Amino acid sequence: MGFWDYLAVYFDLPILNFIKDHLWCPFLDLVMPWITVLGDSGLVWIAIAVVLLFFPKTRKTGLAMGAALILGLLVCNVTLKPLVGRIRPYDYVPEHYGTTIQLLIEAQHDFSFPSGHTIASFEGATVLLLYNKKAGIAAMVLACLIAFSRLYLYVHYPTDVIASVILGVAFGFLGKLIVEKGFAAYQARHPKA
Repeated sequence: MGFWDYLAVYFDLPILNFIKDHLWCPFLDLVMPWITVLGDSGLVWIAIAVVLLFFPKTRKTGLAMGAALILGLLVCNVTLKPLVGRIRPYDYVPEHYGTTIQLLIEAQHDFSFPSGHTIASFEGATVLLLYNKKAGIAAMVLACLIAFSRLYLYVHYPTDVIASVILGVAFGFLGKLIVEKGFAAYQARHPKA
């Protein structure tokens, strides 16, 4: 049994099945697909970053969010997803257990690890939290809901989401660091700017 199979069998699937068996209900079946859409392609976080760029007071925040989102895209979606090649849990279960999972959203067309929705959400929320605590707390609540929606909808394993939270937070900090260093270097060269 390989590493990913071991995780799936002994950690991930018991958690996903607990959520399915104990938390699935008509209300959440209706709400979770809408929440997960907020994380599609990181569009909500991209839109927030773009809006923040228009105002001098929040420009650094917008740039830091943009930097974090680009890092996440390159490292996670472009590099890790195809490199790891982990199949989705709703494909794993029928392949290994012969049962089918009834999905509430369309099947995804890429690999499972890591969760792009979760990474983008935690990148954006972390940057907001670093620059504006009040906005950051609200963003963190949304990021947690989006991450949970990926589990509820059975499209990611818990280990995908946990790793993605860690990566998203790290890229949020790194995005802020890059922008702060860039601004400091610019101001050193252009002291009157």
